[in-house]
Amino acid sequence: MIDRSPDPSDTRRSPEQAAFLNILRTADVLETEAAELLKPYGLSPTHYNVLRILRAAGRPGLPCGQIGRRMLTHDPDVTRLLDRLEGRGLIARHRDPSDRRVVCAAISPEGARLAASLDKPILQLHRRQLGSIGKGRLRTLAELLRLARERTE
Repeated sequence: MIDRSPDPSDTRRSPEQAAFLNILRTADVLETEAAELLKPYGLSPTHYNVLRILRAAGRPGLPCGQIGRRMLTHDPDVTRLLDRLEGRGLIARHRDPSDRRVVCAAISPEGARLAASLDKPILQLHRRQLGSIGKGRLRTLAELLRLARERTE
């Protein structure tokens, strides 16, 4: 097992470096647990993210480029990702009637059922992962992380 704990004796780190490294370590731990939860369903966190995006988009779906922009993590090959989900019957793709050059994707009924079946387990996972921090601190954490991202978005 890899030791992911910060080295408290490393005084050369700036507060910014320490925060950055802790964000990356924490994201890795949280995402690994999410991946383990999703594995029995044949999904990766990225697949699940696409299903969430398309479920929120509703019946018309979204152009593939918009899906890529809304994803939590950058994936350079959204087309291949959508191919996998379509192959499993979880999404369907169609041409935009107003612009035939644009390919849209929409969640299928089977994909919507799968996403809905994961709502409770995902919420329970997040509560187990972060619930001990407390609602007030979680709101503060979310705001601080938003501020950190705002500069680069």
